[in-house]
Amino acid sequence: MSFADFISLGPLITLFTAVVISMLLIAIKRNHRITYAFSLLAYLMALTAIIPAALYIPHTVPPLLVVDEFSLFNTGLGLTSGFIILLLSYNYFEEREERKEEYYLLLPLATTGALVLVVSRHFMSLFLGLEILSISLYGLIAYLRARERSDEAGIKYLILAALSSAFLLFGMALVYAFTGHMDFPGIGAALRQAGYIPVTVLAGFGMMLIGIGFKLGVVPFHMWAPDIYEGAPLPVSAFIATISKGGMLVVLIRFYVDIHGNDYSMIWWMLAIVAVASMFAGNWLALTQQNIKRILAYSSIAHMGYILVAFLSGVQTGLEAISFYLVAYFITSIGAFGVLIVMSSSVQDAETLDDYRGMFWRYPWVATVFTAMLLSLAGIPLTAGFIGKFYIVMAGVNGHMWFLLFMLVINSVIGLYYYIRIIAMMFKAPATGEVTYIKPSLPVAGNITLMLLTLVLIGLGVYPTAMMQLIQQMMKMIV
Repeated sequence: MSFADFISLGPLITLFTAVVISMLLIAIKRNHRITYAFSLLAYLMALTAIIPAALYIPHTVPPLLVVDEFSLFNTGLGLTSGFIILLLSYNYFEEREERKEEYYLLLPLATTGALVLVVSRHFMSLFLGLEILSISLYGLIAYLRARERSDEAGIKYLILAALSSAFLLFGMALVYAFTGHMDFPGIGAALRQAGYIPVTVLAGFGMMLIGIGFKLGVVPFHMWAPDIYEGAPLPVSAFIATISKGGMLVVLIRFYVDIHGNDYSMIWWMLAIVAVASMFAGNWLALTQQNIKRILAYSSIAHMGYILVAFLSGVQTGLEAISFYLVAYFITSIGAFGVLIVMSSSVQDAETLDDYRGMFWRYPWVATVFTAMLLSLAGIPLTAGFIGKFYIVMAGVNGHMWFLLFMLVINSVIGLYYYIRIIAMMFKAPATGEVTYIKPSLPVAGNITLMLLTLVLIGLGVYPTAMMQLIQQMMKMIV
């Protein structure tokens, strides 16, 4: 490995090295606070490593990896999100688990897997990153050993993830059999030279879509999402909703751009059908739920459908819209799960609608934060979610995708109902003599984190120009 390779991959190397050091620290002496503090420091050091890496872009580590502005931007987004999730994790696990330290091995390791996906441009690096991410998630999802739902969720994810990985591998084999390449640009060049997509490659792409669609949680590969979100620890659910899906979405964008996916109508129609089905299934199923974790799970399915609309537009504004929407979605989802984490006690997670009845009259600040996050998910003005959805609509207009835009508008209206239902429950005054859920005390670190997330959410909703200029600059590197 050359010096340039080492510096360019600095964020990944730093985070992975920190995992090894954490393991040694735990082996010497178990201490929750020290392990937690070291993990926070590791994320900060990995974020700092992005600065020297930016001096060497664009840089390739042939044939597996590529480090450019697009990958560095998403690396920074993933590391920042992981840092925030870690901040919200300390009190949650301090109250629940005897052996808490291994969590701080698994979360950075899962983040490393997602970052490998972000810099991948080859089937082998894609699969390696996916497996690092998946194997870490097996342990994270089932981490609360005393909770039966956690064990059940871990087993479900293990079986379904293994099955989806098998489909992904077989699909890669079919593509390689025809093209003779496993790197994304090589596959694109082979298909262009052939001038068409043979049945073998189309079948391979279809099987790869099963593996990728499982990680993204899109229809019809979404069945795992509500059970996993409900059974997993809340910080892990936040990780799955954001960093896990974001890493897979980034590598899908790079693959689709490198093979010139919009030139092939069959691929476009496969993804369009998935997008429409995800929007409708996610929103309609969320209407029937009483558990907020399951509502957020179905909501994430619908949001992946929205993102696919911009993805299929085939214009540069579509890729820019996806990047901004990911930023807004990460902030909003982590903020929403953060409220659930802050409100949960050692006895139970605050996850049902009844737990939030009259919450505004007991915890007005937390209720205000939750309201802001839900309104952003719904795409209401003055929030980052509104700007993100606006850019997706603009990309759809530029791509002349009127039918998909019509589906998006209809589903945005449907989704508004179940978000408003949660808000209405929080502002509902409790009846006389009614017993409501009251948490003894709220963690200070959680409150500060939620405050900062809310400020960023409103800031991007009011002034998105600086973020969009950064995104437009980085998109020149891959378009």
